[in-house]
Amino acid sequence: MFLENTVNHNEQFGWIEVICGSMFSGKTEELIRRLKRAQFAKQKVEIFKPAIDTRYDIEKVISHDANEIRSTPVPSSANIRLLASDCDVVGIDEVQFFDDEIVAVCNDLANRGVRVIVAGLDMDFKGNPFGPMPALMATAEYVTKVHAVCTRTGNLAHYSHRTAASEEIVLLGETQEYEPLSRSAYFKAMATEKLKKAKEKNGK
Repeated sequence: MFLENTVNHNEQFGWIEVICGSMFSGKTEELIRRLKRAQFAKQKVEIFKPAIDTRYDIEKVISHDANEIRSTPVPSSANIRLLASDCDVVGIDEVQFFDDEIVAVCNDLANRGVRVIVAGLDMDFKGNPFGPMPALMATAEYVTKVHAVCTRTGNLAHYSHRTAASEEIVLLGETQEYEPLSRSAYFKAMATEKLKKAKEKNGK
């Protein structure tokens, strides 16, 4: 992940790491792995997640394969700015659900010398860039894109196809609501759904 060693060791600096990908690609698992390594190194670590994400636990960040780490649920990115004082490392899960201020918060923390690690979906279920993710990826020093396995083709998947009947951009869910698809499988699925809606609209 880190390709070059730091040249000027006297410089006090932080940085931003973004872990992104589709549903079921291992984003949270990778986030937890990096944060636990920092904890083992006796660094002061704080972990945050959006308060709306209560799927597995109110306070813990838990991956799909049941890895977990204690976190602080917050309603907005401004809370992270207030709570992340005197930290060496700050981790943020499901960062796509935060407001746009999260970009400034992450950069301010990095400018103060904090290592900031965030994980989130890079695209919503419509295949569009998700919330603050594009700006975070642009300003981050390190971006890791992880992939799931397409449930229909077995190829690498980076689209989160929603199987639930909802048009809300934010819809928390698991395998009952989403499936990871490859590019070809995703666009075939979208074309099929578009044709189905057209037939329903025409009463056929």
